[in-house]
Amino acid sequence: MNLSFKQMLDMPPNWLLGCLILAWGQVQVLPGLPPLEVSGWSFVVVGVVFMVLAFRAFRQARTTVVPHQMPAQLITHGVFAHSRNPIYFADMMLLAGLSLIWGSWLGLILLPALGWVLTKRFIEPEEARLKATFSANYEDWASRTRRWL
Repeated sequence: MNLSFKQMLDMPPNWLLGCLILAWGQVQVLPGLPPLEVSGWSFVVVGVVFMVLAFRAFRQARTTVVPHQMPAQLITHGVFAHSRNPIYFADMMLLAGLSLIWGSWLGLILLPALGWVLTKRFIEPEEARLKATFSANYEDWASRTRRWL
């Protein structure tokens, strides 16, 4: 399945990048919070670990990681046994962590906005496709695995 230009632009990494640019830009022009580097790096490490484990699971399952495409497999093991959306969770951890490192109050304010965008634009449509395709298997997994963590 080929993605349209609009679909290529409307990808979670682009939304994350936009939030990160705004967070970084805020501390360049407006006063920030005192940086919390240890806490921030902890969030970044958690985010990177979740992302690496999720991408590894996608690769092992030989299915797509692209949100606009239908996956060939339902992944319910590994990091997906703890979160139905570990990559989106990782995106949130990266925004939180880098905002803390930079002392960006705007980045912290953007967290719920990014969570809302990820949920409405990506998670809910993905869940509908997974439910339609994997029905009972999806329902079973969704009933025992939280959306975020």
